[in-house]
Amino acid sequence: MPSSPGDLATTYGRLLTLLADSPEIDAFLDEVVHLAADVVTPAAGGGITLRRDGAAVTVATSHPLAAEADEIQYGADEGPCLTSLRTGEVVRVDDLTAESRWDRYRPHAVARGVLSSLSLPLAVAGHTAGAMNLYSRQRDAFTGPVRAHAAAFAAQCAAALTVALRMADDGERHRQLVEAMAGRSVIDQALGILMAQQRCTASAAFDLLRRASQRRNRRLREIAADVIRNVTGEAPEPPPRFGTADRRNGPDPAAR
Repeated sequence: MPSSPGDLATTYGRLLTLLADSPEIDAFLDEVVHLAADVVTPAAGGGITLRRDGAAVTVATSHPLAAEADEIQYGADEGPCLTSLRTGEVVRVDDLTAESRWDRYRPHAVARGVLSSLSLPLAVAGHTAGAMNLYSRQRDAFTGPVRAHAAAFAAQCAAALTVALRMADDGERHRQLVEAMAGRSVIDQALGILMAQQRCTASAAFDLLRRASQRRNRRLREIAADVIRNVTGEAPEPPPRFGTADRRNGPDPAAR
């Protein structure tokens, strides 16, 4: 049966719930592909392919059939999934045994039981970032309303994927910021020690650290940590956690 607006709204709600509940993007994609296998029938298996470092990679599957079909395509460098990924178009195969395309892919996929498939591009920020692939052991599994349902679901997945990738990017930026803050804190502590020991300016103390870093071929932060340990006998003090208030000093004024 064709999907009703209510069905699609419910499905999108499930996608948003997955997005909120899955802290890692790989976990989110794994849940999404299983959801695809549930809401698009009679798919025997589903998979999501994304571009990573210029290569196509299956990042999630709901059934071994999908994983095998994808891997055959990667080895052959052809197939419906790769065609969809490269062209940004929907690629439907009603009967793989009657196909004339993909000579290197077709016989191996048929031997493993794939008879029909549907590959749908996943557009992120105007570019095809991946493809959702559905495979069936039946002929003509993705015609008419089933294809329309799958296309609507893929569009919802692309929207959710866009949000997930942005969240992952923000998380990476947050991690980098925390690391940078930690490194800066260690260096500042070491500079204070050197300024007291050498009775010099901050600039001169930094130059001492820099020259030691170059001479020993070690990171500036590591040299700074050594200075702190040699003087105090303890590891450097960690910086305040990013985005949290220091409770000893009361609430964060910026949060008022």
